[in-house]
Amino acid sequence: MSVRYRCRHCEVEIGTLPFDADDTIRKLHIFELGEADDYVEKNQHGETTVHCICEQCEDSLRQYPDYHALNKWIQ
Repeated sequence: MSVRYRCRHCEVEIGTLPFDADDTIRKLHIFELGEADDYVEKNQHGETTVHCICEQCEDSLRQYPDYHALNKWIQ
């Protein structure tokens, strides 16, 4: 199964790895114990999604730092 990277704010798909790399993802991204559960999601079909941030949302957060307090600031 593939691994998808999605923005956790606007839900835009950032990219896809065409192979199952669940263990590799956890090694590539340095996660604290239990932190990976907040960012890496595996569904019932075995597909893995990594929730990260796209460039547009990152720019918005830089411009409006108060948005950091909100989980979803794009409606």
